[in-house]
Amino acid sequence: MTGFGERARGAIDAYGHLCVGIDPHPSLLGDWGLDASAAGAREFGLRVVEASAGKVGIVKPQVSFFERYGSAGFAALEDVLAAGRAAGLLVIADAKRGDIGSTMDAYAEAWLTPGSPLEADAMTANPFLGLGSLEGTFALAEQHGKGVFVLAATSNADAFETQRATLATGGTVSAGIVSEVSARNAGTTAAGEWGSLGFVIGATVDWVEAGLTAFTPPAPILAPGFGFQGAGAGELTARFGAAAATVIASESRSILSAGPDDIAATIRVHAAQFAGTHA
Repeated sequence: MTGFGERARGAIDAYGHLCVGIDPHPSLLGDWGLDASAAGAREFGLRVVEASAGKVGIVKPQVSFFERYGSAGFAALEDVLAAGRAAGLLVIADAKRGDIGSTMDAYAEAWLTPGSPLEADAMTANPFLGLGSLEGTFALAEQHGKGVFVLAATSNADAFETQRATLATGGTVSAGIVSEVSARNAGTTAAGEWGSLGFVIGATVDWVEAGLTAFTPPAPILAPGFGFQGAGAGELTARFGAAAATVIASESRSILSAGPDDIAATIRVHAAQFAGTHA
């Protein structure tokens, strides 16, 4: 069974770094001529999947924009997740779940179990209740060839005080998360392969200020912040250095705002902008 890290590597090699976010925000639904409802979110998501297939390798539905519609919203999300995977796309459920014990394990089972209605290829997870709380999630991901993206260094200023606090080891909280998860990857990843436990590191994060350094083994970095939030495709290497090859560059509004008639062409243009952006 090929692990998620290697599957992400293959998707980047085949299609480049761009990941299309699927964020059916009410204002975007209106711009697309769709109702702010579960049905509207479903139609929006399916159209984005159709436009993305064959142009990028990865999509990332934002769970909250479906969840807000209750059970009907989850049913819509199930259809979007299934359509994305059926189209050959790697699907990252941006769920940012974080809890302890059996509660977190249940979240992981929802998103990472083969055959689950909400099955995705990877999920985002919050480690700030302690990395030990994600042990069951990591084990389940490894068992099924899935991925987990652990929040490590986000770009929202409200998080800086927590994430850049100094640990007893002398490093930052963000650096500690990366170090511990990398150690887990090292124990489960074959030489020369990418780890399947990745990181969420904002594209606008200053690595020096966050206390981050290069890490081994390589692992996918989910990087929100490209496009509308200010980071440009041409800055990929400058912002991520030696880790640039592993970056999954997430763009949402900068692409989705093109509307249903122009989104396919916009995805093609944005994907091309990342071509040749790392050595």
